[in-house]
Amino acid sequence: MSTMEQGAVGQEVTQPVAALPGSTQPVAVRQETVATVTVPVPHQTEQQRPRGPEARRDTRSLRPADVVTVIGALCAAAAMTGLLFDQIAPFSGVVGFVAIAFPLFLAVYALLVSLENDALAIRDKLVSALLHGIMVMTIGALFWIILYPVLKGWGVIWNGNFYTEDMSNAGTLDPLELGGILHAMVGTLEQITIALVITVPLGLTTAVFLNETRGVFTRVVRTVVEAMTALPSIIAGLFVYASLILLLGFTRSGFAAACAISIMMLPIMIRAADVVIRLVPSSLREASLAMGAGQLRTAWHVVLPTARSGLTTSVLLATARGVGETSPVLIAAGFTPYLNFDPFNDAQVSLPLATYQMVSSSEDTMKTRAFGAAVVLLVLVLVLFVLARLLGGREAGNLSAGQLRRRKRASAHDRERFIEAATRRAARPQPTPPPWSPPQQPQGESA
Repeated sequence: MSTMEQGAVGQEVTQPVAALPGSTQPVAVRQETVATVTVPVPHQTEQQRPRGPEARRDTRSLRPADVVTVIGALCAAAAMTGLLFDQIAPFSGVVGFVAIAFPLFLAVYALLVSLENDALAIRDKLVSALLHGIMVMTIGALFWIILYPVLKGWGVIWNGNFYTEDMSNAGTLDPLELGGILHAMVGTLEQITIALVITVPLGLTTAVFLNETRGVFTRVVRTVVEAMTALPSIIAGLFVYASLILLLGFTRSGFAAACAISIMMLPIMIRAADVVIRLVPSSLREASLAMGAGQLRTAWHVVLPTARSGLTTSVLLATARGVGETSPVLIAAGFTPYLNFDPFNDAQVSLPLATYQMVSSSEDTMKTRAFGAAVVLLVLVLVLFVLARLLGGREAGNLSAGQLRRRKRASAHDRERFIEAATRRAARPQPTPPPWSPPQQPQGESA
């Protein structure tokens, strides 16, 4: 670009010309002349020139330099934390080590990244490292929660007697080859089954009621359900003990414990199902009502099938809350080392309660049995989760093979019924129309 720029400046000039015809006075005509001048323009440096669009950074790819940076930051943080734990501060424990090493890792990683990146890239990489680190720690904690009972109960979970015997013939000093948790497994299955039979119909009915009706009573029910979510489990056990056992005369049994568990499961079931039913599009309800279906039929045949997958999740959440309860079972059902198949008579124990009683013992064999019972409880929850997903986890409109066969048979039956009805109508004699006659005129009027 040149440092000088040309411009034009106008200048007025008056010049006489010949006189007009018939006049002796000359006429002055104004003309413009154009002069060219030069105006200096300051020189623009590289910093003052306008820049083009910024190149987009690729945040998805992983370069070798990034891997080396992460490994170096991890090694530096582990070394500094080890020095702090061993030489400087009297710290101990895995949790404390991670709590100190992770901030040090972030600081060292930010320092290493700043050597070859700008401020925007530093912030981006630091936040990415923070989120990935939290994810790794969360998954690691979950994995350790599952792995720790397996390691502690490894010596008993492979014994056959652990699943086929109760503790009636085994004491705290007996070896692992005697006794088992059959009585606790049976109690847990019976109690959670009774609790689900009570909770699922009531929870679904209440959730549909909260979504399909409006009024003061609806708001009262919703408030009570939200308040019951934070209800302590021991309060539910005491309520069942006072109402069923002391007032109505029931004995301490697995049924009483199931009633207490259902009280804890019910608010979880109602709130989760309520949220899921709200997500059903209102257009589906309007279409069903427009076709003549009633409100109850719409809720049963349109709303609930559409929200089936979410309702399955609500049942799982309620089951997870109830299967791990200990204090309501202890208050309402008591504790026994004997196997009891009858949930309506005598005491009955569950897996969480058996785990609590065994781990409270001072003998290592009982603690090993307690961790083995915890592993069985984890497997039981996993099996219930898989069964619930297989039975009710399909999306709306995604039918199973059996449902497709039933729909095909129903369609064929409807087709035959329609054909038969049309044949009957065709065979029915058509009524003869009456002969036409002119309308009669009223009397007193002329034709």
